[in-house]
This record gives sequence, C-alpha cells and structure tokens, in this order.
Amino acid sequence: MIHLPIHCRNYIDGHWQEALAPNAPAPHKRWNPAHPEELVATSLCSGLADVEAAIAAARRAYRTWRQVPAPVRAEHLYRVGNLLQTHKAELAQLMSLEMGKVLTEAQGDVQEGIDCAFYYAGEGRRLFGQTTPSELSNKFAMTLRVPLGVCALITPWNFPIAIPCWKAFPALVCGNTVILKPSQNSPACATKLMEILTEAGFPPGVVNLIQGAGTVVGTALAEHPGIDLVSFTGAATTGAEVAAHCGRTHKRVCLELGGKNAQIVLEDANLDLALEGALWGAFGTTGQRCTATSRIILHRSIESEFTQRFVQQAAQLKLGPASDPNTDIGPLVNSQQLERVQHYVALAQQEGAKLLLGGTALQSTASPDPDLAQGYFFPPTIFGSVTPAMRIAQEEVFGPVVAIITVDSFAEAIEVLNGTPYGLSSAIYTQDVNRAFQAMRDIEAGITYINGPTIGAEVHLPFGGVKQTGNGHREAGTAALDVFSDWKTVYVDFSGQLQRAQIDNR
Repeated sequence: MIHLPIHCRNYIDGHWQEALAPNAPAPHKRWNPAHPEELVATSLCSGLADVEAAIAAARRAYRTWRQVPAPVRAEHLYRVGNLLQTHKAELAQLMSLEMGKVLTEAQGDVQEGIDCAFYYAGEGRRLFGQTTPSELSNKFAMTLRVPLGVCALITPWNFPIAIPCWKAFPALVCGNTVILKPSQNSPACATKLMEILTEAGFPPGVVNLIQGAGTVVGTALAEHPGIDLVSFTGAATTGAEVAAHCGRTHKRVCLELGGKNAQIVLEDANLDLALEGALWGAFGTTGQRCTATSRIILHRSIESEFTQRFVQQAAQLKLGPASDPNTDIGPLVNSQQLERVQHYVALAQQEGAKLLLGGTALQSTASPDPDLAQGYFFPPTIFGSVTPAMRIAQEEVFGPVVAIITVDSFAEAIEVLNGTPYGLSSAIYTQDVNRAFQAMRDIEAGITYINGPTIGAEVHLPFGGVKQTGNGHREAGTAALDVFSDWKTVYVDFSGQLQRAQIDNR
C-alpha cells in the first residue's frame, strides 16, 4: 500500500535527514501528471552543505569499501535484486503515479533494475584483468581493475529505477562509493530505491542520496574536487555544461544524452512487423525515451500504404492514467513538457509539414474527456510531408510525435538517417540480408536494430551513442566497468637484476 504524499529526504552516511541549511527553500512538490491535483511527493531542495556532507561521507566510506573483496561487494547487489523482485509491483505503481509511465512499462523499468542487479552481482567474480608475456626474461606482466573513488550519478525521470541501477551497480561492484542525484520529477522512486539499497546492507556512506535542483546540487557535484566521476543522463545542452565543469577539475565524466532516432522501412519490408515496431517505438513511454522513434523513413513505393495504416492504428491507442492497466499511452511528465511538445507541433506546421493525426493537447479540445481534461495528455501525433532539414526532423521533441520522411532509395534512407547531430538508436526493416549488413556498417549510431524497433535495451549489452548523443562511454554490459574502474598495469621482475625494456633485449 502506497501512502501519499511521500516526503523524500536525503540519505547521507547511513542516515535519513532533512536539509542541513536552516534557511533551505520549501520542499519541491511533485504532482501526479494524470491528475495534477494529487500530490504524490515532496522533496528537499538541498544546498551546498548537503553536498559537502555527502561527499565527506562517501570519501570516508571509500577507504574501506574499496578493500572489500569484489565477490563480497557483489553479494550486496544480489540481495538488491531479490528485494527489487519483492517490491516490483509497488515500485511500478509508484512510478506510474509519480511520472506517468503505464503499468506494464513501469514493471519493465523495475525488471531492468532486477536484471542489472543480478548481472553485476555475477561480475563480482569476473572483474577480469589480463596476463600477457613480457618481452624480458624472468618478468611477469598483468593488468587489473581498480576503483576510481566517489561517483556522482545524476539521473533523469523517465527511467527512475532502471537508469540509477545502470549507473550505481557497476560503480559499486568495482569498489566505488556513490551519490545519487535524481530528478525532481521522480524523487519518490529514488527514495524507495535507496530504502532497498539500505536494506541490502551497504555500509554507511557507500550509497548516498541527495534530493534537489540540478542547477544547485548537480552543478555542485560536477564542480566539487571531491568527486572523481560524474555519470549524467539528460539533455545534450545540459550534458555539455556538465562536461565543462568536470573538465575544469579533471574528473572523469560519462554522458548519455539525446537522440533523434529513425526507423527505415524499405520496399521489401514485412509491413505488419514494421508497423508494430513503429507504434511501439514512437509511442511507448509517451515518446519520452532517448531511444524513441521520432522519424520514420519510408521508401516511396510503400509510403502511402504504410502511412495510412500507421495513422489508423495509432488513432486506436488508448490514452489514460498510467495506473489504469488498459492504458496504452499515459500523460507527459509535466506542464513544461506539454508546452514543449505543443511548441514543436506548431513549429512543424509553420515549416510546412502536414499534420496527419493528433496535434492538440486533450486539455485544449472542445469537449475533453472529463477523466483526462486536467492531466498532461497529448495524443499520438504524426506528420507527413516532412523534409530532412525541418526542425521536427532534427531536434529532440521527447513526446508522442513522429515525422514521416519519404526517400527513393536505400542509399538515400541511410543518408537521411545519419543527417542529424545525434546517433543513439536506429532501425531498418528489410528482407534483404545484404542491405541489412550494409546498414549495420553505414548507420551512424551506437545501436542498430534489424527488423526491430529503436527501443528495448538489454542490460548485458553496451548502451550509448555517437556524435552529440554522448562522449564515447557506454552504459550497461561489461562496457560500464570501463567507466567505473581504471586499468592498472603491474610488472613483476624476478630476475634479480636491472632489466631495461626495449634496450637490454635488442
């Protein structure tokens, strides 16, 4: 049973506490995006004193946590996985109320955290280094992984369980301590996750939570010399600012930023399958995914049939509160996001795109459904007659809006797909194995699906993109271990004499 509203505090050095500053701003209020009159949570507006306290606690804890054997560190994560399973339904319900993700997807969000916990629990016995021959006699050479220190994890609201798990679990199994700074749109999910981490038995100071505004807490973490790494997921513009702060203090930074993902449908594609993929990719999570399908690139020979069927099927999707199990599309996260989507819809029309479906917030309709009239609901919206240079085809909307672009060839489809500043996820539907392999080679993206939608990451594979989508690092899989650890090279010379590499053996 969830009792609302939830008061979300900081968790520092093994204790739940209020903001330390006596004149801290009033708590931030988080409302249900489907029913904005329902208060879901209040969260602290923390300040610099809270950041200092969390960093001090994490640095103290790091001295001993780094020396705990990795298999023992991993046992904590295994307990976390079991606890997440126990609380899966409760977390999914809370997520639906707090940020508007429909129940089935919210359950998937939690399941991603479960999968992540068990995966990195296994990596506790697999933090492999390498051994390699030395070029000198009686000399041994090897590499091993060592932790970095204190990691600040700045996470968004759209995957309020999965993304913190993606970041925290590899960091912890590598021997780091962590400070989680969640979005103010999802403080309750972060609080519940921290309660689970606490129950799993992490020592004081190993895991810490600071609620607050990104402009205050996030900036302070990025600038502070006591932070060794910042892992940030969010907008590309904010990511550039985070990177600049980190650069000035020479700390490591991992950025997972935006996307303008496209699905190509060629003339030989299985159209039924491609339609299913487009509907799921474009409108899952109300389009509020960095991997959402926001462009559909159609070969001209199938453009008319595909577009007609796509519009018809999208019109049948049911909007409603995320907590309703019959809902296909929930609300946008807040009024600001609703205004952003409306802005891009108006801009697309001004640039000459043809509105084929949707385009008007339910609040603005002449006779809105009384159950939806107050929430931040926006229907599936489809634009045709879009050219690649239009802003609707170049910029991230982060809502249920998709642009259809027509091309005359496979080569043109690849060129259009690559023609944005982003490069996160991509998809192509074709029955031609040769073109499928050419697409794998030529598409500029960190993720490419063949005959599958642009969304649906799996935790044991690297996640991330190219160009303005990130800075070259990857989350998930073993690639995340490279983010949260350093390589150390060790030489053992048992010759009993000085040996000079590249000199005494030539």
